[in-house]
Amino acid sequence: MSRQLSLGFSPCPNDTYIFYAMAQRIVSDSALGFSTCIDDVEALNNMAIKGTLDITKLSFHAYAYVAREYELLESGSALGRGCGPLLIARKGAYLKSLKHARVAIPGKYTTAFFLLQLYEALEHPFDFTSSAVMPFHQIMAAVSNGTVDCGIIIHEGRFTYPLYGLIEIIDLGAWWERLTGRLIPLGGIFAKKALGASIIEKTTALIIRSLQYAKYNKEETLRYVKQSAQELSDEVIMQHIALYVNNYTERLDAEATAAIETFLHMGYKHGIFK
Repeated sequence: MSRQLSLGFSPCPNDTYIFYAMAQRIVSDSALGFSTCIDDVEALNNMAIKGTLDITKLSFHAYAYVAREYELLESGSALGRGCGPLLIARKGAYLKSLKHARVAIPGKYTTAFFLLQLYEALEHPFDFTSSAVMPFHQIMAAVSNGTVDCGIIIHEGRFTYPLYGLIEIIDLGAWWERLTGRLIPLGGIFAKKALGASIIEKTTALIIRSLQYAKYNKEETLRYVKQSAQELSDEVIMQHIALYVNNYTERLDAEATAAIETFLHMGYKHGIFK
């Protein structure tokens, strides 16, 4: 009988692209079975903090709070350059005008919020009036209609925010790259340490096989991806996948590991992880 494990990943195109073949048992291991939980990354972050999921996508910010219980897998991560979160606002806004502003964030454990806090600590004291946590795909509309003054956008939002009449205030990812010279560590796939080395190795191997299947069966995989994507344009979906699925996704290397270590060091040094 196979070991049944809970597997969490987000509905974002890069995650559904990676996990399609695995979730649909196109690639499998007779020793393992998976029940999938597809949810917003902040929901997954919170589930991991409660210890709910065996294997899950997490923001690297959230990892700081679960490092005793979860370990990072070598495959499935989202790191890169030119792929970080953006702080956006309505036309006419500028950096100094956002002091005491209401800001929408995609979750308090997201890498996006980490970078905003780090920017505030090192560069510009926003002193936000309030932070409104909401699903990432609702943020652009909330900024556009004035529910909030500004917001941090991630994922497909990088490609679509101008359609809402919004402008970029800060590219937080580009700022991180200038500050550290490192890749931007967005999120990774983590497994409970208690599962043991054998199961973790088998899971990592399945993720690699699932990713390889997606690469060579793109049209089939895209149909699955579109079932969950917030933006249904094929062009936007493929731009998203091209940006967030890269060599570091297949296997973390020394450059990626150094970026994650720098990220964690900066979080502890500046009191962001509490």
